[in-house]
Amino acid sequence: MSTRLAPIVRGALGALGALAALAAAAGCGGAGAPASGLARVRAAGVLRWGGDIQGGEPYVFDDPAHPGQLVGFEVEIAAGIARALGVRAEFVQNDWSNLVPSLERGSFDVILNGLEVTPARSDRVIFTRPYYVFAERLLVRRNEARVAGLDSLKGLRVGTLANSQAWEMLRAAGAEAIPYEGVSEPYMDLEGGRTDAVLLDDIIADRYGLTRPALRAVGDVGVGYYAAAVRLGEQDLHDAIDAALAGMASSGELRAIFARWKIDDAREDVLAAWTDADTIRIAKPAEHAVFGWRHLLLFLQGAAMTLIVSVGAMALAVPLGMMLALARLYAPRAVGAVASAYVEVFRGTPVLLQLYLIYYGLAAFVRMDALPAAIIGLGLNYAAYEAEVYRAGIEAVPRGQMEAAVSLGMGTGLALRRIIVPQALRVSLPGVTNDFIALLKDSSLVSVITVVELTKRMTIAAVDVRGWLFPGLLCAALYFAMSYPLSRLARRLEAKLAGEAART
Repeated sequence: MSTRLAPIVRGALGALGALAALAAAAGCGGAGAPASGLARVRAAGVLRWGGDIQGGEPYVFDDPAHPGQLVGFEVEIAAGIARALGVRAEFVQNDWSNLVPSLERGSFDVILNGLEVTPARSDRVIFTRPYYVFAERLLVRRNEARVAGLDSLKGLRVGTLANSQAWEMLRAAGAEAIPYEGVSEPYMDLEGGRTDAVLLDDIIADRYGLTRPALRAVGDVGVGYYAAAVRLGEQDLHDAIDAALAGMASSGELRAIFARWKIDDAREDVLAAWTDADTIRIAKPAEHAVFGWRHLLLFLQGAAMTLIVSVGAMALAVPLGMMLALARLYAPRAVGAVASAYVEVFRGTPVLLQLYLIYYGLAAFVRMDALPAAIIGLGLNYAAYEAEVYRAGIEAVPRGQMEAAVSLGMGTGLALRRIIVPQALRVSLPGVTNDFIALLKDSSLVSVITVVELTKRMTIAAVDVRGWLFPGLLCAALYFAMSYPLSRLARRLEAKLAGEAART
């Protein structure tokens, strides 16, 4: 090794060693760290429970009368458990579909948010006894005659929450399960005719579905259980929470909470007499799937959907962006002001918000399926960025070019079409290519309006195979395979233009 490099290498190794020591200390909590989950919670004086406020009423949500204060039947249950453990409860916001992996990585101590006991989850977490028994309720439009039960859903588009018990039931029934992030959106799409039915928990169906006059309940097609979940290896914390729930059930506290939130019914009678054998019966782990050709095919379908959305959106963004750029530079002042406002608004607000507004906000006025809404939403957003790229390209063309064209008798429109825009496009091509690469990655956002593209397909597969590393790496590899050729193209265009500029 070179004597010049040796100190650098030794310094790097020392830094890595220090980082490793810090990581080990963080992971172990130091020599005096609690040796168990229960000891950790009691030492901290707080039980951190994970949930998703997007689930809404009556689970956990902001109190309308006291903004910033959380209420809900699970808020009260969490407080009761924490009280039994001698600590206080603290809510941690987390996307519902990712509660289990977030628990595994240590984001909180326990999941308590309508987490259904399923075989798929039972080999990743330790479930407590259930604290609520629910029914899977099937809703359709009032004039729907095809749906009589779960068996009649084959081939139909049925909305539900991704990776839920209902999701698994729909896939087993041969239905096309449409994944949603929230609880009101599935019923909005059902009412608007975008889907054929919705299968969700009765608590959700009663509050967000049956309040819509255009919908009706077909019936209950299954039963499920909400339970708290802790990390594998934290049996003592599980036992303490389980005992707290047992005490709340036997004392009648649970039923009193349900009554206050108007969710009590005869199904809850089993909770007071629940046994460990009952928990073992419902929480029996299933053999998890192995990543295979079926998953690979689904990943390729997701990649194809990503390309369709990206190409379609760019096909809209390119001409619209050019129109906006020309309007800002050459149109009358009023038109230019409108174009400038468009660019600033679409660049200054999140594309995620724009997708929500286009798909859900305009649903009462324009019926638009998810794929066209995704293409239009991303296209309108990226048109604002393209407009700036083209404006810079047009302004890079020497002013004398326009003056010479006008002196030859050309009008402004003809001069732009034949002289200015062709040159501006050559200058703008690398920027346009880079924008397309960015658009390819931003297309992952369209999953919020039920488009199952590559990233959404990855999250679904990760739940199937009980792991995120390999599906995540494969997803990244497919994105790289799609974007790298474009990166090379952009660099070649930049080098070519730089060479031409040097020759001139």
